[in-house]
Amino acid sequence: MKISLIAIGKTEDKYLVEGIGKYLGRLKHYINFSFTAIPDIKNSKNLSEAQQKSKEAELILKQLTNSDVVVLLDEKGKKYSSMQFSQYINKQMVGSVQNLVFIIGGPYGFDESIYQRSNSSISLSDMTFSHQMVRLFFVEQLYRAFTILKNEPYHHE
Repeated sequence: MKISLIAIGKTEDKYLVEGIGKYLGRLKHYINFSFTAIPDIKNSKNLSEAQQKSKEAELILKQLTNSDVVVLLDEKGKKYSSMQFSQYINKQMVGSVQNLVFIIGGPYGFDESIYQRSNSSISLSDMTFSHQMVRLFFVEQLYRAFTILKNEPYHHE
């Protein structure tokens, strides 16, 4: 199985770039993982919220194939504990999913076309975080999930 993370915009803060890099390096020992940052929409200040989401959706959809299982990181998504998330990842692997794609939307969330294309959605918290921080939180939780599955001493219950 391959896992991908797609996000709108680049990660700007150095400490986040370093943190994400740390977990990307660790993840490669467990899974084929890729991270794609789609550039921010140019001249977005001249666009309505709906127009911006629509343009972002076009760019996201270009990254997907018909066989991808798409999971949105969305505030309205299902909540998991770290243990439950590891079980979710395991279920996808056992279920012969070839490409599992997680998506972080832009500042206004997702266009309806992305909701329609998705297979499910996950919420990382009831709190609101910057989209850049969500990248770090997600790759850390994915790493944690694999250490749980391998029964390694990273996660403590």
